[in-house]
Amino acid sequence: MEGDVSDVAAGTLFVVSTPIGNMGDFSFRAVETLRRVALVLAEDTRHSRHLLDRYEIATPLAAYHEHNEAKMTPIFVERLRNGESFALVTDAGTPLVSDPGARLVRAAADAGIAIVPIPGASALLAALVASALDVERFTFFGFLTRTGSDRRATLDEITRTRHTVVLYESPNRVAATLGELEQRGNGERAAVVAREMTKQFEEVRRGTVSQLRAYYEDTPPRGEIVVVIGAAVETAVSDELVRERVQALRAAGMSARDASAAVAEELGVSRKVAYKMAQGSNDA
Repeated sequence: MEGDVSDVAAGTLFVVSTPIGNMGDFSFRAVETLRRVALVLAEDTRHSRHLLDRYEIATPLAAYHEHNEAKMTPIFVERLRNGESFALVTDAGTPLVSDPGARLVRAAADAGIAIVPIPGASALLAALVASALDVERFTFFGFLTRTGSDRRATLDEITRTRHTVVLYESPNRVAATLGELEQRGNGERAAVVAREMTKQFEEVRRGTVSQLRAYYEDTPPRGEIVVVIGAAVETAVSDELVRERVQALRAAGMSARDASAAVAEELGVSRKVAYKMAQGSNDA
């Protein structure tokens, strides 16, 4: 059977999850897989060597990360095609989830190589199931870009999302990101900041976006952070809010047509209403 580590198939790429904090989360299957493959491809070989030594895994390590993946991917794919089996790991958690590995997995799949996941720890899923929010449907945004139009577009998309949202954030930017969401009218949305999942100082703090923003402005967090935000609730949009948003975009140099289109998309109002406000702001 594909993926059975008792008989590792030739030319298989195993995508192996490693602990995100608690070492007890390393599965027997993961350990056996790492022992049997020809090579472990690691984001940081020094970090992964400590993990492998702890479990008496003598398999050689090779570096595979964002700085060498373009060069090394064809080399590793050719070795896989020639019958070697490799395991892909990252420093912690599940590879490809805001971590390197996507390029290799795509290339291996294109080459007809079997891709076998060895599931395990994930900060994303740990935070989600501990959040007490609706997990039937969710969107994962990973790390947001820090500045620019891409960040604004993503924050606007989160604002419109009618199901649970999950994102990663650096500890020094948690309050700022929650503040930007609050400014977009998300202050009353349920939210959770999950910190240091599975580790000694694990914490899951619940509240609204506004409450958590205020808390983390006064108490900056430490460690690995996952932010979970509950679904947006359909509410009536006031004419005043539409007018304010249109005026802000017009003041920034947008035409009435473009400003009305942007506000209609952002707030879910009709373009006709937004355009009327835009023309009014221009007359003013």
